[in-house]
Amino acid sequence: QVQLVESGGGLVQAGGSLRLSCAASGLAFSIYAMAWFRQAPGKEREFVAATSRRGDNTGYADSVKGRFTISRDNAKNTVYLQMNSLKPEDTAAYYCAADRRLYSTDTFRVDLGSYDYWGQGTQVTVSS
Repeated sequence: QVQLVESGGGLVQAGGSLRLSCAASGLAFSIYAMAWFRQAPGKEREFVAATSRRGDNTGYADSVKGRFTISRDNAKNTVYLQMNSLKPEDTAAYYCAADRRLYSTDTFRVDLGSYDYWGQGTQVTVSS
């Protein structure tokens, strides 16, 4: 069974940092593009960051560029999201996701519907 287990969420002051981790099992982690999405109360889930299966290509939502960094360690079946300079508007439940599609190139997608497996979500709250 595919399982994505997240950790690292919590409460942090504006300007602070958090590092989220997502440990994957039950899938061929190294061949799947991975991503982070977030969802605030009353809002739709939105794209945050993604990494290709190799980790050589990454992409970010405009709102987090320059502040967040996605990375992966295929030997550990883990994807990370380093979040720096956090803002109150970053407050949301953060979800790890895996794209099952086997793309012919080292690429990724930013649309929610492209992702097949999801973590349970971890709450990030940024206070002023």
